[in-house]
Amino acid sequence: MANVGKSTFFQAITKSELGNPANYPFATITPEEARVIVPSDKLDHLYQLFQSENKIPANLKIFDIAGLVRGASNGSGLGNQFLNDIRQVDGIFQVVRAFIDDEITHVEGKVDPVRDLTVIIDELLLKDMEFVENSLEKLQKELKNKNRKQPGDLMNLELEIKTLEKCYEWLMEGKRIANYENWSNEEIEILNTHNLLTAKPCVYLINCNEKDYASKTNQFIPEIKQWISENSPNSPFIIFSAAFETQFNKLSSDKKELSQYLNALNVEESALPKIISAMRDSLNLISFYTCGDVEARQWTIRKGIKAIDAAGVIHSDLQNTFINAQIMKFCDLINLSAPFDEKLIKSQGKQLKVGKNYIIEDGDVVFFNAAAAKSKKVKR
Repeated sequence: MANVGKSTFFQAITKSELGNPANYPFATITPEEARVIVPSDKLDHLYQLFQSENKIPANLKIFDIAGLVRGASNGSGLGNQFLNDIRQVDGIFQVVRAFIDDEITHVEGKVDPVRDLTVIIDELLLKDMEFVENSLEKLQKELKNKNRKQPGDLMNLELEIKTLEKCYEWLMEGKRIANYENWSNEEIEILNTHNLLTAKPCVYLINCNEKDYASKTNQFIPEIKQWISENSPNSPFIIFSAAFETQFNKLSSDKKELSQYLNALNVEESALPKIISAMRDSLNLISFYTCGDVEARQWTIRKGIKAIDAAGVIHSDLQNTFINAQIMKFCDLINLSAPFDEKLIKSQGKQLKVGKNYIIEDGDVVFFNAAAAKSKKVKR
């Protein structure tokens, strides 16, 4: 919704002045884009262990998109533009206002998080229903033109139509596509091409004032939790405070003042690392690492990626000329101190040689071997 703290949160998580926090709706029109560093204790340890010259973390690209209002699916408040902006992303941070401040207006007149959540999900559902209706109409026309289709094409069309019909029935029940757990792999591939709004994973960010963030509760939070469990089950929700995160960033250069601020609130840390990790988990993203004396680097891949495809994330030549990979598990390195002793790891049988079909696991430290002609090894 508008005026819930989205742009303030965006500035806090990106540690920038991008975005336009303001006490009026639609202060943001064009989406702002920034990248945030993915926190990784593993990378910090590997950087020290390998005594690397540089430490290169992974990042997550995020956008500040304007708030929706009731009727957005019909174009209210430039809703069609903003819903199209949402369609372009992989996952959604939904900021939910759970604080009362008479100086910050609310487009619905008063603060009511459950009402806001209901308005947003209704608008997303309605837009998805409209999109599915239009897609089904086009597919039905295409199906009737059987003279131009091969048997395989007709089967694919029929499966796509059945999948979208199933989607429509689910949406009609007021349920997000992401909540349905029994999609087949073929149906998932079809759904991915349609990029439906309610199929995107959502992390709910409950924006409280500083005091309520410290206590992790207020009068709104129990009802918000109940709503999420009923309408978006298994979606993570995180209690945070955009006001706290803004102040945390301002004081981060002065350890004494920051410590006094945290002690006064009885708060130990920022919620931002947890928020970033929650989105990565929702998107099924993991990290592998390449380490050497030049750099320790964190790479992002989706769960289930094979070694040969992970090599392609670094460089296409590595993928095209892949021979094998040497794998070390982070759990075998966590208690080691610098300098790194590769001979010791090998003697203990903790450096594995794997082929192209090995599934990379979160925390793997990888050294790729490729054909000599196009070798793109990471210097060690």
